[in-house]
Amino acid sequence: SVRSILAVFIGGVLGTAIRLSLDARIVHHDDQFPLSTLIINVVGSFVLAVLVSRVWPRVPEWLRAGLGPGVLGGFTTFSAVMVSMVTLAASAHIVLALAYLALTLVLGFGAAALGFWLGRSQASEPIIEVDE
Repeated sequence: SVRSILAVFIGGVLGTAIRLSLDARIVHHDDQFPLSTLIINVVGSFVLAVLVSRVWPRVPEWLRAGLGPGVLGGFTTFSAVMVSMVTLAASAHIVLALAYLALTLVLGFGAAALGFWLGRSQASEPIIEVDE
């Protein structure tokens, strides 16, 4: 729907702006461990899992689209992970690149599992419902 597309557009702008702001505050050089991208993707994994398990069943599709693919799609980024890995590998930091990939996968999965579990464990508490 047009409402969903607009929500994704606005959410994407917000998520990307938040990511850029955090990335600028956690400075690192191309040949250093990309801590900012790791933190952003782990936090995004956690937040999305909480939303999926706790909020998604109770909110309209346009809001799910705006928060999920919009805000969190703009906030997290697989392409930044790949660019960081290639840059590290090109700088002869193969072990650091592999460690970064391993941490991204393990911490991202762990954050998503924790967020999903927390969202489910809070399911009996009332939540604000939004009408379409």
